[in-house]
Amino acid sequence: QVQLMEPGGGSVQPGGSLRLSCATSGAANSAEYMGWFRQVPGKEREGVAGIYTRITSTDYADSVKGRFYISRDKAKNTLHLQMNSLRPDDTAMYYCAAAPYLPYGRRWSDHNVYSYWGQGTQVTVSS
Repeated sequence: QVQLMEPGGGSVQPGGSLRLSCATSGAANSAEYMGWFRQVPGKEREGVAGIYTRITSTDYADSVKGRFYISRDKAKNTLHLQMNSLRPDDTAMYYCAAAPYLPYGRRWSDHNVYSYWGQGTQVTVSS
């Protein structure tokens, strides 16, 4: 059974930090690409951070570069997203996702390439 579970969301004031974690199981553990996405009502799901697990190469959306950091603990089968200097426009439902591979010509930020998804965790940044 493939599962992705993401505790760790919550509310924080602007400028604060949160760390999201995603526990993976089953086929998701061997996924080549893993990512964090976020979505607000009425908008498309947005790729926030991605990691190519074979060489631990990472990439980020421009809006979070220098503030968010994605990491993968293979021994513990967990994916993390460290979020610093949070802003109100970071408020969203956050999801972890895993893709067995990336089809040719597709980018990590394309949510359609991901086969496995967590249930989501709400992050609210507000004073």
